[in-house]
Amino acid sequence: METDNLLDGASGEYGSRTGSERGGAPGGRRMSDSVYGDSSGVDREPGDEELYIQQAVVFIEDAIKYRSINHRVDAGSLRLYRWYYSGIIQWGLGLTIAAVLLLAFAERPSSFSISSDPRHRSPAWQPPCGLTESIEMICLIILSVDVAVKSYLIGWEEFRKSKWLIGYTVVILISVMDWVLSVSMVCDEKLRVRRLLRPFFLLQNSSLMKKTLKCIKRTLPEIASVILLLALHLCLFTMIGMLLFAKTEDPKKNGEWELHFRNLPSSLTSLLVLLTTANNPDVMIPAYSLNRCYAIFFVVFSVIGTYCLMNLLTAIIYNQFRGYLLMSVQTSFLRRRLGIRAAFQVLTCRGARRAAGERARVDAVLEVMSRVKMKRYYRAAITTVAQQYEDVGFMDREQFTKIFDELDKDCIKEHPPLPQYSSPTLQKLQLIFSHYYLILFGNAVALANVVCICTVLVLNSEKSTAERDNFVLEIINLCFILYYLFEMCVKIFAFGWQGYLSYRNNIFDGFLTVLLLALQITIFISYRLPYSQWEPSAHGVLSLWEMIRLVNLLIVFRFLRIIPDIKLMALVASTLLDLVKNLRAFAGILVVVYYVFAVFGIWLFEGAIKPPDSSVPTNTSMENITSNFSVACGTYEQLEYWPNNFDDFGAAIILLYDVMIVNNWQAFIDAYSRYTTEWSKIYFVCWWLISSVMWVNLFVALILENFIYKWDRSHSCSVTDVERIRYETSVQLIFREQIQEPTEEELVCQLHQHPHLQLQW
Repeated sequence: METDNLLDGASGEYGSRTGSERGGAPGGRRMSDSVYGDSSGVDREPGDEELYIQQAVVFIEDAIKYRSINHRVDAGSLRLYRWYYSGIIQWGLGLTIAAVLLLAFAERPSSFSISSDPRHRSPAWQPPCGLTESIEMICLIILSVDVAVKSYLIGWEEFRKSKWLIGYTVVILISVMDWVLSVSMVCDEKLRVRRLLRPFFLLQNSSLMKKTLKCIKRTLPEIASVILLLALHLCLFTMIGMLLFAKTEDPKKNGEWELHFRNLPSSLTSLLVLLTTANNPDVMIPAYSLNRCYAIFFVVFSVIGTYCLMNLLTAIIYNQFRGYLLMSVQTSFLRRRLGIRAAFQVLTCRGARRAAGERARVDAVLEVMSRVKMKRYYRAAITTVAQQYEDVGFMDREQFTKIFDELDKDCIKEHPPLPQYSSPTLQKLQLIFSHYYLILFGNAVALANVVCICTVLVLNSEKSTAERDNFVLEIINLCFILYYLFEMCVKIFAFGWQGYLSYRNNIFDGFLTVLLLALQITIFISYRLPYSQWEPSAHGVLSLWEMIRLVNLLIVFRFLRIIPDIKLMALVASTLLDLVKNLRAFAGILVVVYYVFAVFGIWLFEGAIKPPDSSVPTNTSMENITSNFSVACGTYEQLEYWPNNFDDFGAAIILLYDVMIVNNWQAFIDAYSRYTTEWSKIYFVCWWLISSVMWVNLFVALILENFIYKWDRSHSCSVTDVERIRYETSVQLIFREQIQEPTEEELVCQLHQHPHLQLQW
């Protein structure tokens, strides 16, 4: 997962600290560790030489990961720092945070039941008191060690300025106190405050999440102005609607009033739901059936609110957020440049004489690059560029900075050469089987297989599984699987093992082919050679139909092999993969919001909605249950939305998702306002504003930004190039063209302000 920067959220953003704020000139401050420029031309001790290399290695790693360099730089602290940011420690920390968050599914009320429907839900497994509490305490101890290590690495002065680390400490302390209270009450407490604080652990461990949250906070004033305009629009039309659809003497003309405009809360709710089009055209039908002119009211409301104000709100959210995110990315880019500049500065102290000027030795640079933890192809690219200066022996500052431009370039994947065959016949066969037309023919065969499966399914759609003639479908699948095996073998012959495995689509294709072949052999072993008159309904673990269904699912899934061969589809697929890798911080914020609202929902509405007769036997049909009481059409009860509730954490997550989609969300608002209080509508409206209006629109906009970025970079590439190029897509690279390069004066000023590094120039 994405690692945290030690100083994120501190009051000391790079551009906000000056020498006077830190107590005088940089040269006159007391530092915990020192690196001195070699003004006398005397070489350093071997220990100092090694320290400079370690410092340069860590600074380069900070630059690669956009981390702050404001941490301790003595030898022991550097070893601790690299250990802390090692892959296994960060994965362990991520698993600890995930375990803490997942405890909500096991804690009371437990989500461990087959169904969330209270009408026929079996009693959920409740963990014994002390089980989840023990796991939670272990996680809290690990998180306490985490905050202690972070605090030590940055020092006490920087810790006091870091709001996130202070908040991290406070949350852990509150969680421990609440944990002690739970254990003392034998896990019988109704309210666990620490459940609400757990998402903070996820937020503080991701620098990009913290930047995103900060950008959202700065965007709120602009959002509030449009929401205020939206509220004014809603209130204005609510008053007009209550005047138009007031109660009359004729009961036949009171349909609109009775259903949607009976009072102010009902009127506001009806029009708010109409703003999302969830109750359109139901909300206007009673009035429209009396007079077609009433439709003008609802059309004007929807055009202004839904198509103008809501889209304007989306545009403002994205535009303002993009501006603040660009500023945040600018800070991240400054961190990279500052890390590179700091590495160069300490390398100039490594046995260099003042007469040589500010130049780093090439052998020192190569030694640093051999120790830096980074992707292999980036290390190879940077090392290759650095070796060009070996004849000179030194690199100046601009040359040193320039070699790290390779970090922003795409990796071109080179495939191994084709195997060489001496026989002319084998050479011709190799030419045929390595041709692009074989791939096109294979795609056509895969399409034909899917069409055959679809045809058989359509013909047998009305038959039960026992009546279906699985023999025909089995023979069809066998023929296609044999071709897939043939295709895989000839590709291995043409490209060789290494060449075959160098293509990601070949790995996907070959894995599914081997799996299909194994399933086919299993069918023959279990059922011998099947014939049309022998069709057992079940045999062994799986019936013949179930095994054939699994084969068909894999064949349909295998059809995805066509994606890399169609440029636009390949770009779309790679964009989705990049979103999972690089924009997970934005989804992480949504996870945090889901978690908080789910906990609040359980506190407020657990057990609020109960079926009309919970004692109905389990063998009673749903028709008999619903016939015992009359319900209005379109309500929670009539739609049988009973599984959507706040009775446990898992059910609460699904209910919040259903409301976020805004399809029929008025049924939930109506039900909880009837079973609890009218004030419950505030909860659902707040969730709709945060999830559907703000975050989903923002996430869609970022998806578009990501796709446009990749499309602009690959529009001139062929399909083969798209497959070979590993597009490095991150938030920093998406906004790379809008980022300004920091000046040398800015970098030097930041280096002078380093709390643990003293440089004399």
